[in-house]
Amino acid sequence: MTLVPFVGAIAPLVGIRGDIRPISPIIARMTKHTPHRKTRKAERGFTLYELLITVLVIGVVLALGVPNFAEFTQNSRMTASANDLHAAFQLARTEAARAKSSITICASANSLAATPTCSGTWTDGYIVFVDDDDNAARASTEAILRVHGPAERNVSFAVADDATFFSFASTGLGRGDVGGNPALTQIVMCDDRGNITAAGGNSAARLFVSTPLGRATIVRDQTQIGQALTDMSKSCP
Repeated sequence: MTLVPFVGAIAPLVGIRGDIRPISPIIARMTKHTPHRKTRKAERGFTLYELLITVLVIGVVLALGVPNFAEFTQNSRMTASANDLHAAFQLARTEAARAKSSITICASANSLAATPTCSGTWTDGYIVFVDDDDNAARASTEAILRVHGPAERNVSFAVADDATFFSFASTGLGRGDVGGNPALTQIVMCDDRGNITAAGGNSAARLFVSTPLGRATIVRDQTQIGQALTDMSKSCP
């Protein structure tokens, strides 16, 4: 018996013109060439309208923010001025009671010098020293406890009776007037705003008060500050 090769139903790969043909429709779809499509990313930028809106928003933010920042800076300077003087008084009082000696705080025009003296006004600066001879004036041999330079920029002081010192006895209490010179009782601190109502309903100025016993306080009430200036017959600034 003669064996005949089995060809089956597979279509020949060689066509009439000898080119290669796909084996089946599925393979034809698999091998069908799909052209690549080029994609372009969208390019965007600011339009003139968007730019104008941005500039407008920035302008509004600056118009609202700059004045508030300026006021914040002024308030910070006022607070620093009052707190520094208050801290100096606290130091003098504490050290007097601790060391059992007289401690004096006085205005000084050369507070940052190597040998500062009691001179000038509180706006110039001030020093805290051990007052060995109890005369409320620093000698070159008397120890310095603290120095403070000139007042913050644009901050001015209005001082009652133009007093230039306050002295603590060894008990930690105030000594009052020394050598016929008045001890410090009140200082109004202010900037170019004066005694106006600031944020929170308090005055933009500060009133520093030292009692005869040596207790120092800071007042921000606008009415009290105004009355203090009236009593001093002074204005601030």
